[in-house]
Amino acid sequence: MTAGFVSIVLAFLVLGQPQQQQQQDVPDAPAPQTSNSSGGLVDAPSAQNAPGLGDLRNQIAPGKSATPDSPTGGAPANTPQSVQAAPGSSHQLEEAPEMLPEPGQGPATVIRVPVNFVEVPVTVRDSKGRLVAGLTYRDFRISENNQRQRLQLFTVDPFPLSIAFVIDQSLSTETMRKVNESLAEITGALTPQDEVALFTYSNGVEPATVFTASQSGRLAMAIDRSKKPGRDMGVPVNSGPLAQGPMINGHSVDPNLTPQRGNSSGVITIPKEVHTLNDAILRAAQDTAGREKGRRRVIYVISDGKEAGSKASYKEVVRYLLTNKIAVYGTLVGDSATWGVGYLDKIHIWGLPTNNILPKYTLATGGTLDAESSVNGIEKSIANLTQAVRTQYTLGYVSHQPVIDGKYRKIDVTVTRPNLEVIARDGYYPSAEDAKRK
Repeated sequence: MTAGFVSIVLAFLVLGQPQQQQQQDVPDAPAPQTSNSSGGLVDAPSAQNAPGLGDLRNQIAPGKSATPDSPTGGAPANTPQSVQAAPGSSHQLEEAPEMLPEPGQGPATVIRVPVNFVEVPVTVRDSKGRLVAGLTYRDFRISENNQRQRLQLFTVDPFPLSIAFVIDQSLSTETMRKVNESLAEITGALTPQDEVALFTYSNGVEPATVFTASQSGRLAMAIDRSKKPGRDMGVPVNSGPLAQGPMINGHSVDPNLTPQRGNSSGVITIPKEVHTLNDAILRAAQDTAGREKGRRRVIYVISDGKEAGSKASYKEVVRYLLTNKIAVYGTLVGDSATWGVGYLDKIHIWGLPTNNILPKYTLATGGTLDAESSVNGIEKSIANLTQAVRTQYTLGYVSHQPVIDGKYRKIDVTVTRPNLEVIARDGYYPSAEDAKRK
């Protein structure tokens, strides 16, 4: 059995040798080669040193280099990096350019040109006082300081209103009652796009409400709170036995009726009436001037037009109105609404004593003025206000005067058609708002 076993082993060794030799006779595949910087061929890294296929996700990714030894390995693609030239090359170190911003993300290029643009609202009426519509830009002529201007804006589109109502509370009891009954027309004459502020005055100014929506409950409450009884217009007595009032043992019961110290005549000096109309218009104008652009700025005064005791002067208030493009409209009531009285105040006949300055405000700022003595008349006057303002023509031109010099500039607007009355402000004072930048 020993000899048989040995023969089997020898046979196995003899049969397996040709297969082994056959495997050894197969030559190895040529190794991949790469070219170096000098043009020669070098062997590629062996499979043991090369990164595995499973690690390619971590080795090659957007913004990363193929090998960790790369100067930009691991850095984002959009991060500025210094690029180093290969040894022996003529390239110098340079800074990589920054990535351009996405469309719409970079800083906008704005060209600013100072322009002195002037807008002039214009009302046109016929010989019967009716509003005239249907005019075109060819019918208008506008001049500034007697120099013809070229129209660059003409529109008949209505503007939303920012209107401040100023109510005189120093009126007589009967006149004040009529004014109170007519105030409900304010909300009915305006649209939801309009806004309203309300001020009252007598001896001082009282704001009833700041600007609020014309259809809001806040405005309705402010109108109710602003209704006052007025004052009695009795005939003053400053002499005779009735001037001192009731007496007891030769002394006046009411110390307010006793003669003033140093007045030996015994005649009581009647205190002057106070009507702070200038202060009221200025206070309303200060609130109206801050309203946003694109709105028509208006102050509407219901008063007898008398002025006495204001701290602000008429010239100061008018300058502020013209600088901030605010027009004053009004309704004369009380004794100023008597036929002919308002007209005499308007034309200012020399020697005629008057302290009615409301017509002067409307003429200077391009507004209109009515004189009404009834509740129905005052309501119609308020309604006519909105109609007149919404049907205005708006003219615009670029002034060739210096942008801001602080000097008054006179404006003259005419129409080529006959028998028409043009109502516009007499001029303006340039301001920073006029120096628009486009």
